[in-house]
Formats: sequence, C-alpha cells, structure tokens
Amino acid sequence: MIMLFTDSDLDGLGCGLLAKLAFGEKVNVAYCSYRNLNERVSRFIGNQENKNAKVYITDLAVNKDVEKKLEKRYKNQSHVQMIDHHVTAMHFNEYDWGFVKPEYDSGKKTSATSLYYEFLVEKEMITSTKALDEFVELVRQYDTWEWEVNENKDAKRLNDLFFILGIEHFEKEMLERVKNAEGFSLSEKEELILDLEDKKIERYIFSKNRQMTQIFVDEYCVGIIHAEQYLSELGNALAKLNPHIDLIAMVNVGTKKIGFRTIYDDVDVSKFAQKYGGGGHPKASGCSLDEGNFDVFVKDVFPLSSIKIDAPKNELNIRELKNGSFYTNKTDDQSFVFFDEKVESWKVYHNKQFSDQKFDSYEEAEKYIKRHYSTGLAFDNDLVRFLAEMLDKKEQEIRSDINSNRESVVNKLILQA
Repeated sequence: MIMLFTDSDLDGLGCGLLAKLAFGEKVNVAYCSYRNLNERVSRFIGNQENKNAKVYITDLAVNKDVEKKLEKRYKNQSHVQMIDHHVTAMHFNEYDWGFVKPEYDSGKKTSATSLYYEFLVEKEMITSTKALDEFVELVRQYDTWEWEVNENKDAKRLNDLFFILGIEHFEKEMLERVKNAEGFSLSEKEELILDLEDKKIERYIFSKNRQMTQIFVDEYCVGIIHAEQYLSELGNALAKLNPHIDLIAMVNVGTKKIGFRTIYDDVDVSKFAQKYGGGGHPKASGCSLDEGNFDVFVKDVFPLSSIKIDAPKNELNIRELKNGSFYTNKTDDQSFVFFDEKVESWKVYHNKQFSDQKFDSYEEAEKYIKRHYSTGLAFDNDLVRFLAEMLDKKEQEIRSDINSNRESVVNKLILQA
C-alpha cells in the first residue's frame, strides 16, 4: 500500500496526479491542509496495519510531535519520504527521510510538484513525457509566481480551471490530458470558460478592494479582507492596488484559514505566518484561524472602517501637486499634503494640526497618511470645500481660480508651521 499526504492547492494536486500516474490503484491520496494534516498522518502511522505502507508527504510540513513519530517510524524500518519546497520546512533536511529544496542551483524556484516529479523520474517510477514536463512547469510557475514575471498566463489559467472544476473533476481531466503525446494544453471549451472567469475575478477584486481594512500587526501594516475565493489573484491585486500596505491577510471563517500575500522582497510572510502557527513561501503563506488568531485578525479589526479608495478621474485634486493634494478617510479625517519651499520638504496637515514629520518625497508623505489614517485621495468637491473653509470663502469663489486659492492655503500653512 502507498499513502500520499499532500496539500489541497494546485501544487499539492500536481503531486497527487503524479502519484496516481506512478502507482496507479496502489496509491491512496489524501488532500490535506495545515489544519488536518497532523491528525491524519498521526492516525495513519499509528495504525499497525499500515506498518509496511509507503508513506509520502508533499507540499506540507507536519508539527514537531508528528515529526518525532515519523522519525521513530523510519528508525523502525518503515517507509517515510517527505518532499517539500517551503523555506519554513528546511529543518526536515536533518532527517534521512526529509528532502526540502526551495530553489534549484540556477536560482529558479522549486515547487513540490517539480521536486516530486524529478524524484519519481530518478527512481524510475514514472517516465518523463512532453505533456508531463509542460504540466509540471505550469504548476511550478504558478506556485512560485514566476508566471507573472514571465507573463505566462497559461499557468494562472490552469489554476483558475482547478478552482472552477474542483479537485476530483480536475484531477480526472488532467490524468487523461497529460497522456497526450503532442503536449499539454487546455481545450477550447475550457478557454472560453476561463475568459468568463477572468471577468468575474476582476469584479470580485474591485468589490473586495472597497471592503478592506488595515491595522498594524507587529511592525507591518496589514490589509485585512474576508475572502473565500480567488485568494492568490486577490491577494496579489490588493497588494498592487494598495502599495502602502506591507502584506494582505485574507480571512476565511468558513474554512478557518488565513492566507498572507506580499509583493515586497523585504517582507517575508512565511516568517510572519510562523508567528501564528503557519508557514509557506516568502511571498505567499497561511495559518489556521484559531482563537488567538481570531482576536488579532477578526475581533480587533471589526470596529474599524474600511480604507478609503482614491477618487478616480479627478481634475482638480490630483496627486503629487506641490500646492497641495487633499485626502480623507471613512471617518472624515482630513489630510493635506503640500510642499514647503522654505525647508524644501513635504508636510502633512492632518485634522488642523501639523505632523511632526517632514518627508523628502511626496510618495513618503502619502504612504505615511495612508498607513496611519487609512486615507484616500478625496474627490474634487471635497478639495473645494476644504479650501473654502481654510480661506473663509464661498465654494464658487474657490472654483473660479482654484490654483491661486490653493497656493493661498499653502502659504497660509507655511506661515503657521
């Protein structure tokens, strides 16, 4: 008997598909998550009837307790083989049965599917084919986000199809597809379905961007959203739409999971997730939504308003103007960012008080107010009202010479500073 425990995402399913191609009906595949992996593995190896079974674990790492049980099993001459690519699992390389490799010698990132494929080919348990090579590479590029750098949308669309069809149906389709001697490809019908799905994803991202809240967790500014689908696309898109945020936390109360995403090289969400009992990649990780994590990512966030989205299509209130750009948030806080030529720096006038900080660039000033006040670029009408209040004029007077009035406000603030 052969038993494979693997993740339930595309990379995990890739391992399951390879196992079924290699071992046929001899293998049982258990698609797991961090939440149930340890219990499933512990129960299986604890059953003496499974003493002679070959046990593979891919794309997931067990906890310390199960780790010790696996080592004991291995020393008792029973089979164990763990294959992973997450940096948070590197300590498993200390065991003869562990193999963790986050990247190849060339610097190219690995995936569990690519590592397991190479393992099976090397052991002559499976034969390399053009279709399998192409399928494994698509999975690897998607899981490592290389598809975005390479602009390989086929990798992303493969993952989209996976979520549309579900594990069972997708696995059945792909088991036949990878046997194609001419190579791996999606059908015309699948491409049409995916075109429609792309539009659905765009609408979902637009909606969720308007619902996101933000808090500081440790030293990081974290955008928090409740989401149950398109997590990879959503996390990446929200991070790009809100560059002032260090990382995105996507909470799913139904599955009791939290997914973390970042677009920054100096933010390691795998280490961030470890603090909350999880793990993963430097730019994509996750953890379980237990009671402690619920307090941090749900309870403490619940009273907060969502962040304010920048007003689109403004003609008057535009970013990066030296004579001032106006920002507001959902609780009507006001921030005015302007350039003070006397000190040659950008300043922030927030709720009728000056910030103690001076900024070398507009981007730094904007990042500061967005991180600390959840502000967004206000609409033109909001700017006009702000200027009218500052100069004690009617809004019509402000509009008649907006630039001159804006400069008057800036000069007034420089004198007050």
